[in-house]
Amino acid sequence: MTTKSNSIDAIVLAGGLGTRLREEVPGLPKPMAPVAGRPFLEHVLDKLDKAGVARVVLSVGHLAEKIIDHFGSSYKGMQIVYARETEPLGTGGAIAFALKHVQSARALVLNGDTYLDMSYHAFIDACTAEDAELGVVVRTVPDTSRFGRCSVDGTTLVQFCEKGEPGAGFINAGVYCIAKDLFSKYQMPARFSFEQEFVAAHLAALRPLAFSVDSYFIDIGVPADFRKAQHDFAAREEVGRG
Repeated sequence: MTTKSNSIDAIVLAGGLGTRLREEVPGLPKPMAPVAGRPFLEHVLDKLDKAGVARVVLSVGHLAEKIIDHFGSSYKGMQIVYARETEPLGTGGAIAFALKHVQSARALVLNGDTYLDMSYHAFIDACTAEDAELGVVVRTVPDTSRFGRCSVDGTTLVQFCEKGEPGAGFINAGVYCIAKDLFSKYQMPARFSFEQEFVAAHLAALRPLAFSVDSYFIDIGVPADFRKAQHDFAAREEVGRG
């Protein structure tokens, strides 16, 4: 059994506006969109629970009360704390703000609207073994245009591109392992993009560890994949009951 003692804290980014999904789930923040009868964020937190994570910082902003009222201060024994934005901070600003609530030396960071069926332990262990201040999970997909392309040299991330380049390749899967003091050497504004204004801008200095996976991945941010997730997660839960 996985223990929850002395485990790494997790940050889940759940504050985005979710404009592309708004017609499908009016009045709800994107991570609370119902998938297989439950808020998608519950599926994300279930995986953290199974990995033995004891403490989760939920980064919230848009319609934050919908998330806070649903989860409160705990979920399946995990402590839930909130980093609530009063104005949009971008992905980088949200992470930096949430890090103020982190108690572990490193934090596992993931998005509340994506699901990646991977081993968090293997990823964290790889970052710890390499003493990497930043680890990035990358995944191969048939078309990188929606997500943005990454280039990898061995286990080092060497290029971090904007969205739009078609064809098969690595993408940033949106799961990170970061040192709590990651931003301390950099003068970053309160609002910034983690991907472009931090990682891509400081790639040579950061030399992030690239951790490659080829497992199930879905981003519910567009209606087609939101609908696909309904079938996928219903099937997963049916298997789990079998």
